Amino acid sequence: MSKKFGLGKGLGALIPEEIEKKEIKEDKKDSLMIPLNKIKTYSEQPRKFFDNENIAELAESIKNHGIIQPILLRKNKSNYIIVAGERRFRAAKMLGLKEVPAIIKDLTENEVLEISLIENIQREDLNPIEEAIAYKKLLQEFNLTQKELSSRIGKSRVAITNTMRLLKLDERVQQYLIENVISEAHGRVLLSLENNDLQYEFAQKVIDNKLSVRDLERSIKLFLENSNKPKKESKSVNPYVKDVQNKLQDYFGTKVIIDDKNQKGKIAIEYYSEEDLNRILELINI
Repeated sequence: MSKKFGLGKGLGALIPEEIEKKEIKEDKKDSLMIPLNKIKTYSEQPRKFFDNENIAELAESIKNHGIIQPILLRKNKSNYIIVAGERRFRAAKMLGLKEVPAIIKDLTENEVLEISLIENIQREDLNPIEEAIAYKKLLQEFNLTQKELSSRIGKSRVAITNTMRLLKLDERVQQYLIENVISEAHGRVLLSLENNDLQYEFAQKVIDNKLSVRDLERSIKLFLENSNKPKKESKSVNPYVKDVQNKLQDYFGTKVIIDDKNQKGKIAIEYYSEEDLNRILELINI
């Protein structure tokens, strides 16, 4: 099992004693200037989704104030691998910088992965799914217990468990969480649905109808209550009525029921919040 690295003492604790001076020139007492073309991204980086707008904002900040926090690197033959600070690296590339301040540390592959995971978690740089995957890796690949992980990253065991449960969501819903289209709280509510297609269907309702977490809870509760009701004896359905019902559902983007009896009946259009009702009223020009 690899040695554990804590980040509580700051990145200054990771400064190496010896550096190849031919490729690097000293910048400050606790960091070195590394040519940008010698830095490579880490393939196992836990963060996979980078928001280009956020990178552009960071680039603007770096343009005005410089890179305040050095990037943490590991030497790899003639290049350097990013351990922590890929956003700063990307922003520097966007600005066309030639070199960046960095700290070099002699680390094993396992140590790089562990530090990268914990650093991202502590900085809250990961989306909920990336965070859940990071927890899973730390628990499984580094043989940490949830109690040890909780202590190392400063989060409760309950919070860790709840985040990891998000990996049980449908992959399409997980992608919505990665892209911040729906919130982590929405994701936890969707876990009450075991069927993946239903999770996706209700996630779509959240997006289309701008449902709050409370609205989603009520909608799912109503759905589950109706699903558990004893089913009435099936009766033949008029194909024309069924076709009209499907078309209305597509048009309104919600469930529509046509209760047809001898060519008479009623049409019921479901809505799940006041905003949803207003959306439907707009569609029928009321």
